Amino acid sequence: MVKTKAFARAGLIGNPSDGYFGKTISLVVRNYCAEVTLYESPRINIVAGHRDRLSFSSYAEFLEDVSLNGYYGGVRLIKAAIKKFSDWCSRQGIPLDRNFTIEYETDVPVRVGLAGSSAIVTSTIRALMEFFGVQIPKAVLPNLILSVELEELSIGAGLQDRVIQVYEGVVFMDFDKARMDRDGHGLYEPIDPALLPPLFVAYHDNLAEGTELFHNDLRSRYNRGEPAVMDAIRRWAAMAEQVRGMLLAGQGSEIGPLLNEAFDLRASLIRISPGNLELIQRGRDLGAFTQFCGSGGAIIGAYDGDPERLGRIRESYAQMGAHLVIPQILP
Repeated sequence: MVKTKAFARAGLIGNPSDGYFGKTISLVVRNYCAEVTLYESPRINIVAGHRDRLSFSSYAEFLEDVSLNGYYGGVRLIKAAIKKFSDWCSRQGIPLDRNFTIEYETDVPVRVGLAGSSAIVTSTIRALMEFFGVQIPKAVLPNLILSVELEELSIGAGLQDRVIQVYEGVVFMDFDKARMDRDGHGLYEPIDPALLPPLFVAYHDNLAEGTELFHNDLRSRYNRGEPAVMDAIRRWAAMAEQVRGMLLAGQGSEIGPLLNEAFDLRASLIRISPGNLELIQRGRDLGAFTQFCGSGGAIIGAYDGDPERLGRIRESYAQMGAHLVIPQILP
């Protein structure tokens, strides 16, 4: 029997330029994970998880489930991951001659920008690799994981989530186009988590929305060469480079204003819902610096480490029904 995990992640700075040959810094949030169990069986079986419900006691229960989980659970992600893994092995001449049953569970908050979908895919690919004894180069693996959603399911996304879920810890990522064309992957540089300022993550279940809503719109505007979008992507990438330099120079306590700028730039390009704006503003009102972890629904905040300030921030988020956690980066 094989058991694998992949953790939630929070984008610190640079996102969403990762989908456009930019640069980002991201960190794992080990507080939440997707876990896959895989074992040999006579037939290939995919066992539905608790977010793949098809039976409800009432309209109210059905509508609540749709509101929280959308129209899709994890089964389509697992099926697409198996398909892409099979394609990769076929190209390498590796036979897949054993049947299996695969099960999954996840506690990553749904559709709030913490990379719950890619966690399921990453954990599935890891389980298949271990079960079949297949080695995929670490730098290449995020590309395969991304292709599951991008190519099989037509979900707009970038490499950032998959890179950090493969490498874990804190990683600076440079997706320079010339490098990507030459090597087939970006430059992925681990950063010591001790260099980060005190951080928190806050999210609200009712602010969930699919990442594709943001990414698909941005992609179309990028493809049209919209000047404001092109400038923003360059600026987000430059922010990631600047924060990397500050962290390595021991200036982690000074990166907060760049988090604010990153979000404010995003807000100048797209409409931000009132609830997401409230997530951002509550932290700022109490002296923190905040920006989105991903595409909305969750924010990452940097503050001065004062426990009393954190307590006030936590209480403020609780008043709006949001959850606050201190991200666990290391095991």
